[in-house]
Amino acid sequence: MSTNTILATLRGLLALSVYTLNTLFWCVFLFAAAILKLIVPAAGFRCRCSAVLNFIAVRWIAVNNFNMRLISRTRIRARGIEALRAGNWYLVISNHQSCVDILVLQNIFHRRIPFLKFFIKKELIWMPVLGLAWWALDFPFVKRYSRQTLARKPHLRGHDIEITRKACAKFCQLPVSIMNFVEGTRHTAAKSRAQQSPYRHLLRPKSGGIALVLQTMGAQMTSVLDVTIVYPQGAPRFWDLVCGRLEDVHVHVREIPIRRVPAGDYFGDPEFRPVFQEWVNDLWLEKDARIQVILEKNARNADGTSIYPRAA
Repeated sequence: MSTNTILATLRGLLALSVYTLNTLFWCVFLFAAAILKLIVPAAGFRCRCSAVLNFIAVRWIAVNNFNMRLISRTRIRARGIEALRAGNWYLVISNHQSCVDILVLQNIFHRRIPFLKFFIKKELIWMPVLGLAWWALDFPFVKRYSRQTLARKPHLRGHDIEITRKACAKFCQLPVSIMNFVEGTRHTAAKSRAQQSPYRHLLRPKSGGIALVLQTMGAQMTSVLDVTIVYPQGAPRFWDLVCGRLEDVHVHVREIPIRRVPAGDYFGDPEFRPVFQEWVNDLWLEKDARIQVILEKNARNADGTSIYPRAA
């Protein structure tokens, strides 16, 4: 084992320890506030508890960002975040390549917009520590049903939509940023081929999730933030990040005022649905071209060699 590999491993273990201890430390306060919120039914008190919970989460993210910058040595080059405001409501949409995407988004948006809330698979509530933390922070847990399941149990049709509506109703009290990876899964070459994706760097976007958020909270939303994440050396693993092998990340943020987003009943109006899907497809065409430009520009400044194993 080379000296560089040993140093990278030690760096990774140190960074991983900081992430773990930071999470455990703040979860003590997080769970205490969540229990108070659970046992006291007064709406005003619960609203104040939600504000405290968000405050704790912001401090947790601050230490994670420090860890990424100092120990992992990752440089994030972000454009388009200067005019954002923490008092606004945002719908954040992004391409998805790695679990590192979430840490990147939390880094660039820290204290610039409200704390990001993600839609999470219901099964992840059982993840140690983090599952309870997501529950305490009112992250919406959704359960997706396959076509086969819906065929056997038609009464479940629309159940996930109702869960999403109830989750969005909780977000009407305090400013929030709702995050959605529109592709629904991480991009790989194999998934792109299976989908016969028309995009060079992206999977096909799914419009139903963001349409539901906009239909439920469109009147409160300030903007849609269209985020493009680019890893010039290939999509990294979390271990690549903590070991200091992820040196550069490029992020482009485009703010779209809510008045420029098509409005309508996506689930009740069959004529509106293709209009909204076409709008999302156009965003993805522009995103795909943007990724290509960033990669080509980066290649002119480096040899473009990937240091990460690319997914098949």
